[in-house]
Amino acid sequence: MQLDVLVQATLDRRVRLTRHSVREATADQLSRQEVFDSVLTGGQIIEDYPDAFPLPACLVLGFNASAEPIHSVWGYDPDPGLWLDWRIRR
Repeated sequence: MQLDVLVQATLDRRVRLTRHSVREATADQLSRQEVFDSVLTGGQIIEDYPDAFPLPACLVLGFNASAEPIHSVWGYDPDPGLWLDWRIRR
């Protein structure tokens, strides 16, 4: 996964939050915008999970306005051109 894909999806408002992500952000007293901004303003992919279920995912490290670290997991729909029947990589 490439960070520019996540950034563009965020800017285009093509990001969907799961109930789990909302609960985690709430527990950490983070707003949705803080999580988004942590990716938009210098976030880095620090782990990639291409075989995650149900979607490939990655772990992003970013920081809020107070320079506190924010770790967020982002799932993404893979390019359909890379798959045969969504089970076998081309």
